[in-house]
Amino acid sequence: MNPTSESSSSRELIVFRIDNREFCVDIMQVRDIRGWTPATPLPHSPAYVRGVINLRGAVLPVVDMATRLGFRPSEPSVRHVIMVTQVEQQIVGLLVDAVSDILTVNEGDIQPTPDLASELAKTFIRGVLAIDGRMISMISLDHVLPAREAIAA
Repeated sequence: MNPTSESSSSRELIVFRIDNREFCVDIMQVRDIRGWTPATPLPHSPAYVRGVINLRGAVLPVVDMATRLGFRPSEPSVRHVIMVTQVEQQIVGLLVDAVSDILTVNEGDIQPTPDLASELAKTFIRGVLAIDGRMISMISLDHVLPAREAIAA
């Protein structure tokens, strides 16, 4: 398998880390990558919503991806980043430990989520990539991002 080969079914993915685990999303859904900025908490928001930040004059909700995926909450430092993502008309910042790579893969390189995974895990994880001894879970942002009503300021 050559993850950098070009074909009509290839796609680019941004790889990021959360708690020493690797995940990726389609590069077309990522608008920007910014350094960590403390977020202003929102009352009564879900535990995985860190709060909001000012992004060039717009209010951007920030989701702690560690919490959203069921890991312990992040303790943000200057090394953490916010990936500004867009799914349909919704723009949300994703707090991750670091962005580590950009991969070009073929659709055939994406393996289905294992049957042993919980239904909730299968909702978030679109598939798994096994590349160069690494296991990278492909995130489906359609299901990870909270409902628009839950993050409205």
